[in-house]
Amino acid sequence: MLEKETILVIDDELQIRRLLDITLSANGYRIIHAERGKSGLVDAATFNPALILLDLGLPDIDGQEILVKLREWYTNPIIILSVRDSETDIIKALDNGANDYLTKPFRSGELLARIRASIRSVSITNESPVIIAGNLSIDLISHVVRKNNELLKLTSTEFALLALLAGNEGRVLTHQFILNKIWGHGYAEQTQYLRVFIAQLRKKIEDNPAKPTLLITESGIGYRFGD
Repeated sequence: MLEKETILVIDDELQIRRLLDITLSANGYRIIHAERGKSGLVDAATFNPALILLDLGLPDIDGQEILVKLREWYTNPIIILSVRDSETDIIKALDNGANDYLTKPFRSGELLARIRASIRSVSITNESPVIIAGNLSIDLISHVVRKNNELLKLTSTEFALLALLAGNEGRVLTHQFILNKIWGHGYAEQTQYLRVFIAQLRKKIEDNPAKPTLLITESGIGYRFGD
């Protein structure tokens, strides 16, 4: 199998590092390990990995602080792997710039899917103004959305919402992040307002709005585009 992208694992648990080494290497990824936050920051700057898997419970510096420091310059995806499963920790990490969050123990298949989606979203952003998701195409330049090659009529706000989510494919965006980006800081707590627009979008782009496959709800946290 051809070697794929480099992934930096910042985690002090030996068992987790071994599991990730086996799982990721078997799928063609090159793995770099860091047991502490400080060495993880150095490795990130040295190797510029395609993606970082970051634990929050590090022995020297809290993972949330590492995340903030990374986001001062590192633009590739960061996925949190942590035993912390509170809604507060998850939302804080996502607002601090994490692309996704998985709690330990996690399923290897799900992790690999999240990695692929996160790396793919970077490729889409860098290479093409048109996002293709199944039978849906979203042209970010001309603001044209088609389903089964038929033009969809979206309001300017609906398009902005869809473009934001699709442009971050695979990344969980919190309610507050979306509301601030689309409507401004005055709407940061208006989650019901956001739900209305998500429902309208689902009616237009989903094959079955009751069982969405494009606009996925992350309960109590926000939304994600794609599986």
